[in-house]
Amino acid sequence: MVCNMKTTIDIADDLFRRTKLAANERGMSFRSMVMLGLSLALDSEAHRRTKKIKPVTFKGKGKTPAFQNAGWSAIRDAAYGTPEA
Repeated sequence: MVCNMKTTIDIADDLFRRTKLAANERGMSFRSMVMLGLSLALDSEAHRRTKKIKPVTFKGKGKTPAFQNAGWSAIRDAAYGTPEA
């Protein structure tokens, strides 16, 4: 059994008109167009969250001996310099 929830939303007049026009052009109801738009937005968001990001690696051999045991702040200071006190 499919249940539908009735709700009220406030949307900008321009967005309402554009949605209504797009729905009419596709032979859809306004309700169907809104549901399609929400589904597409949520599916797209879910896809972005699960998209794997390929790590960026370099062909180096790790830290140089001078920075082998250094923390990030020491590496950052060496890279960007520290203000003279």
